[in-house]
Amino acid sequence: MNIGAIHDGKGSTRFRVWAPFRNSVSVRIVKPYEQIIPMVKDNFGYWEAEISSDTGVRYFYRLDDVLDRPDPASFSQPEDVHGPSEVIDHTRYKWNDRQWQGISLDKMIIYEIHTGTFTKDGTFDGILKKLEYLTDLGITAIELMPLAQFPQSRNWGYDGAYPFAVQSSYGGSEGLKRLVDKCHQSGLAVIIDVVYNHLGPEGTYLLDYGPYFTDKYHTPWGDAVNFDGPWSDGVRNFFIQNALSWFEFYHIDGLRLDAIQGIYDFGAKHILAEISEKTAELSKHGRKRYLIAESDLDDIRVITPVERNGYGMDAQWSDDFHHSIHALLTGDRKSYYADFGTLDHLLKAYRDGFVYSWTYSPNRRRHHGSSSKDFPGDKFVICLQNHDQIGNRVTGERLSMMISFDALKLAAGALFVAPYIPLLFMGEEVAAETPFLYFISHFDKNLVQAVRDGRAKEFSEMHQGGETPDPQSPETFKKCILNWEKNAQGKHREMFNYYKKLISLRKEIPALRVPDKKNTVVTNLEGTRVLMLTRSSEKHTVTVLMNFSNEVTLLNREMVSFSGRKIFDSQEWSFEGEKRDQAACINRGDEIKISGFGFIMFLTEPEII
Repeated sequence: MNIGAIHDGKGSTRFRVWAPFRNSVSVRIVKPYEQIIPMVKDNFGYWEAEISSDTGVRYFYRLDDVLDRPDPASFSQPEDVHGPSEVIDHTRYKWNDRQWQGISLDKMIIYEIHTGTFTKDGTFDGILKKLEYLTDLGITAIELMPLAQFPQSRNWGYDGAYPFAVQSSYGGSEGLKRLVDKCHQSGLAVIIDVVYNHLGPEGTYLLDYGPYFTDKYHTPWGDAVNFDGPWSDGVRNFFIQNALSWFEFYHIDGLRLDAIQGIYDFGAKHILAEISEKTAELSKHGRKRYLIAESDLDDIRVITPVERNGYGMDAQWSDDFHHSIHALLTGDRKSYYADFGTLDHLLKAYRDGFVYSWTYSPNRRRHHGSSSKDFPGDKFVICLQNHDQIGNRVTGERLSMMISFDALKLAAGALFVAPYIPLLFMGEEVAAETPFLYFISHFDKNLVQAVRDGRAKEFSEMHQGGETPDPQSPETFKKCILNWEKNAQGKHREMFNYYKKLISLRKEIPALRVPDKKNTVVTNLEGTRVLMLTRSSEKHTVTVLMNFSNEVTLLNREMVSFSGRKIFDSQEWSFEGEKRDQAACINRGDEIKISGFGFIMFLTEPEII
């Protein structure tokens, strides 16, 4: 059942809100005139009223004749999280993406963006100015961190208080539509991050409307969302309608569902399975829409089809690849990195996806995970960096601030030859040196102090020393804004060209183009820290050598079990347009010398098609 204030584009607005325990609910219009309109309640706790109104009308719901609250399904909060909601007309925007057919998961190269720090503008229009840059790099999909309205203008987005309302400081509903429209015209898919495991601690008035939360389960954010208790049908509908609204009103191509391990539902049909079913129904009437879950459970139920009693997610983030690479190259063994750090971990990440398949986890002190070896590669999104892995460090340092330039190049190569969907975090492709810290801009001073204390405690538990930057400080936020002028010069430009070439090879070479684990063989060459990865298609075989040692390594004749033409060498390309050394042909039984943190790619055919 649709909820919120839906304007029909012809001068009429239908208001509907779920408040099952209220004795009366009215629409209280506060701008541009004052009016109170009583609503009628149905048998399921939904209150409804339809009135003649223009767009731009601002309103509260008046509960039991005494309490004024914003619409929990508000589409616009122009006066921030405590102010009135606004009626907008979703039919007003004239879309130009009628020819857009979407991009399949296996062709996605995803670029994660925080709208507020991606450009100095900090808006959707700021992202618009960088679309040509992104398509030149070879990106095929952008993923926007959460857009739900949060307090003021500085937040990662996971404190969203109004899941249906697009953050006003970013450009609101119209700004997002312009961005998506232009992305589609530029050949880019758009994924947005949604949060269904909690709502923000400030500006969320859901408890005034109904039993949206339950103390039956506990999450890191407090009481869990009530997906399986009494009166949970109305709660489930709220989040299902939210998911569908992004597809219907904003032409979004996919949703990334945040930290689903914080969603508790022990009913016969899990809420994620129901969202999957509703999304599949919508996709029947147009292009395919995707659901991508974030989960640290290594649980194949997430990506198992609904008809086989799974949740039906199209794909999920697989952190194990990131953890394996990070632990190998940085030497970090704190917190969850204690479960990683050997080449065997990376080998299993390449072969299976999940590293832990009901094996013992030293960090968790118990067995963990399930085997994903039989699931195709396009079920997993992998990365070297993302907002969490950077921002959940005390000083928010990126990988480029932790390891050598050669090691960075090795990591990038390792990402793009993997048989999975690659994701980049904004600025990664230029080895950006701006941190990505945790930041907020709450109104409530007590809440601000609680966040400060909580972050300090979290870092202490993760054994990260140092002084925690003040998340409320505007300076903390400003430090995170990407410096595109600097990033266009020197080593930053070199890294951009390096990423661009790797992405181009991934798209051009058939053996790399399809994320197929079955065509992938990876081994650790005996007595070395060199991985040899082979990926094959009908006509081509790509062989990749990756040296996870900082020492030059000589591969003897017994190790070189392939022939091919060298097409890429991290040490032999200036990445300014010319090769320093023409690539040689390698024959089976030759010796190969690979530099420390070297990455070399060979092709069995003379021509790339």
